[in-house]
Amino acid sequence: MADAPEPQATAKPSRTRFFWPGGLSARLLILTTLFVAGAGALALPLTMASFEEQWLLDRVRAAELASLSTEVAPDRGVNQQLSDQLLKGAGVETIAIQADGLRRLVLQGPRRARAPYLVDLRDQAPLSWVAAPFQTLFGGEGRAVRVIAEPRFRQADFVEIVAPDTELKKALGAYVGRLVLVTAFVAGLAGLLVFLSLNLFLVRPMQRITFAMERFRADPDDPEAHLEPSGRRDEIGRAEVELDRMQADLRVALNARARLAALGEAVAKINHDLRNMLTSAQIASERLAMVQDPQVAQALPRLERALDRAVKLASDVLAYGKTEEPAPDVRPTPLAEALEMAAEEARILDRGHAFSNEVAETEQVMADPDQLHRILVNLLKNAREAIEQQSGRDGPGVLRASFVQEPGMAVIRMADDGPGVPERARERLFQPFAGSSRPGGAGLGLAIARELAQGHGGDLSLAETGPEGAVFELRLPGAAPALETPKKARRRRKAEN
Repeated sequence: MADAPEPQATAKPSRTRFFWPGGLSARLLILTTLFVAGAGALALPLTMASFEEQWLLDRVRAAELASLSTEVAPDRGVNQQLSDQLLKGAGVETIAIQADGLRRLVLQGPRRARAPYLVDLRDQAPLSWVAAPFQTLFGGEGRAVRVIAEPRFRQADFVEIVAPDTELKKALGAYVGRLVLVTAFVAGLAGLLVFLSLNLFLVRPMQRITFAMERFRADPDDPEAHLEPSGRRDEIGRAEVELDRMQADLRVALNARARLAALGEAVAKINHDLRNMLTSAQIASERLAMVQDPQVAQALPRLERALDRAVKLASDVLAYGKTEEPAPDVRPTPLAEALEMAAEEARILDRGHAFSNEVAETEQVMADPDQLHRILVNLLKNAREAIEQQSGRDGPGVLRASFVQEPGMAVIRMADDGPGVPERARERLFQPFAGSSRPGGAGLGLAIARELAQGHGGDLSLAETGPEGAVFELRLPGAAPALETPKKARRRRKAEN
């Protein structure tokens, strides 16, 4: 058997799209013209009905005046010639008057084989009143209209006329033509005026904003991309101001990003060499451990701890620059010992300053020991440098550390008697490269300390500041059990035995 032919895929019919200009100005012009023309089209039936009603009333009034001539004729009678002249002058074929319930034919022309259609102007329904002009225009040729209306010039119940609608159709058609031309002219003129107004107050400013946004996206450093606010107080003015601020903020962010990228590249290079140096220092410390010298033996543990932290920090630099600080290894950490070690590394006593550790030796906090050490060193070093650079200061500084245990939170307070934090530096105190108030400072110490504290689920904040000094609060979640003193340990062992 021959293989059956594969069914061909039927192509989907393409959707036809009507032409629609892409520019906002052209759309405004077209829409405004269409809206005005649509409003005119809605009013067209009403104006046509009003025109037809007035035209029929004019014929009724002319016929009513013609009927009065029969009252002054001898014996109230007119000949056929005069009757035809009166009917022709009034533009009607028949005139009848009804008074006191009696209908009287005043003037009569030739009879029509086709009965006329009725229009009662005394009581006309709105729908039939609006539809009457269309019935006149599209009802056919050779028709007549029978009109009944209230009299104005004589005492009667009503005046009735029969008139051919040919003249009415011609007059109505000419009126509609003029009305369409006037509506089209008004729509075009209104559309043009609205277009010019909106183009001046809306479209051109939006084009200016759009041009600035496109230039800024292509090249943020392009001076042509800067949008100078026009000073307007409406929504366009607000958009200009916000765009100008956004461009300024983005330029600052892009510059900071470029600076951080360059700094990261430099740190990666330095980190590589630094790790080699630290390895050499570790080898040297191992050789020093073999020296039988009491002073060396006393200083060696401090050197080893510093080298271990430096190696670990150097190993984490690249990961820190790429993502964030590693998660803390939280465990009970003796706070008093951590403060003493941090004060020693921050060189508080070496520089002649006083350090008051008001924390009991039994107090512990839930923290990563290495990250807590970095936080405390940054705080103490920052306070020491602020004291040493205080203008007009004679004596050494005093730094105090205290501890308060709150429900579910450990609070460490670090106070100094330095110059305090300047007003201009408080808003960006914890921002990298922006929070330093000292000449040559990078502004990284407090930023790193706060990031480490937040990594623990806590926070670091400036609690107090003034001429008498500054107080920082380090909050760490959780509560650690207090260490046992030797006396309590002996009692516990004795009780167990």
